[in-house]
Amino acid sequence: MSRQTRLARIEESASATTLELFFDLVFVFAITQVTAVLADDTSWHGLTRGLLLIAVVWWCWVGYSWLSNLVKADVGLTRTAMLAAMAAMFGLALAIPEAFDDIPGGLHGPTVLAFAYLLVRMVHLALFFVVAKGDPGLHRQLVKWVPSVLLGTALLLVAGQTSGTTQTLLWAAAVLADYGGTLVIGAEGWRLNSARHFAERHGLIVIIALGESIIAIGVGVNAVAISWPILLAALLGLSVSASLWWAYFDTQQLLTERALARADGHDRTRLARSAFTFLHMPVIAGVVMLALGLKKVLNYVGDTKHHTLADPLYGPPLWALTGGVALCVFAYAAIAYRCNGSRKPQRIALGVVLLLITPLLALLPALASLGVVAALLIALNAGEWAYYKEARARIRAEAEHHGH
Repeated sequence: MSRQTRLARIEESASATTLELFFDLVFVFAITQVTAVLADDTSWHGLTRGLLLIAVVWWCWVGYSWLSNLVKADVGLTRTAMLAAMAAMFGLALAIPEAFDDIPGGLHGPTVLAFAYLLVRMVHLALFFVVAKGDPGLHRQLVKWVPSVLLGTALLLVAGQTSGTTQTLLWAAAVLADYGGTLVIGAEGWRLNSARHFAERHGLIVIIALGESIIAIGVGVNAVAISWPILLAALLGLSVSASLWWAYFDTQQLLTERALARADGHDRTRLARSAFTFLHMPVIAGVVMLALGLKKVLNYVGDTKHHTLADPLYGPPLWALTGGVALCVFAYAAIAYRCNGSRKPQRIALGVVLLLITPLLALLPALASLGVVAALLIALNAGEWAYYKEARARIRAEAEHHGH
């Protein structure tokens, strides 16, 4: 079988395949696992570790988003590699609860996670080298990239043999090696065949993350009797998730895809690396933090044995709620500026306000704190809808005209 029959190149008009969506289901499970880990340890150290886990999981996913933008994920050798990567990623997700602290009686959890991560990266790297045959520029870029891949995975393996602060610092070093190494080698050697496919894949992963925030609402009260406070809290939580969806998908995704489509050559890969690979990571992290905050609010409202409706949300869970939303709107603003030069001071202002009022929200009942966050997001979207009404209508009409 020739290499041409084993690999099918992506065209500009390509869209996500069912295998890629299937691959994303493992990512859904991994995000759910990270949220559960965050909920079990709501200390600042626990929150830091949760963010490191998100960074590692995101790096696994984003690598395959670049690879599947070059060759079709569901054809020939790529299909086999994607399924193998799914298996390794699933093993990594299963080990997430033991990422830092091993549970006695089985395999060593931190080591299992590190080896699963190694396998995910090696499958990705091997297939990328196959794809790079006949493309000296991409091959050189991969060679420059190898040291950061090896260093990041090696640091995770070493971290698995330690504990406490040392372990956390080694995890941070592993993330720095992966992200920093990719940043240092530049974007000139990478290839991006389809702006539509790349933007669609990242949009779908944002939807998946927002879905996790909705799941967290139900998980927070899955063992208590339904009540009016629970229904109100659930609706407010859904409103927050819906507002973040609106802020991204109403026009921003269309504009970012259009900007990526206009760019070509090295400008396109630089834009894809900064606006999608790096700036979408805080979006995902922010939504996962939001999921933690929503889960805790619903737990406060529903668990009448240990809490009353007057109890405030405070500490890391409250900061996860407000800080998660702030991180999302900051990232949205940064993506808009990087793609189109659009300044979104209202989004930056909302993020700053959320951070500034967090100590005050700690004095309010948890349900009231959630209500304030929901109201501020609704005000943001309503204000943008009114201010950008004509531009919004034009952007959406052009997208419908072009069939996207």
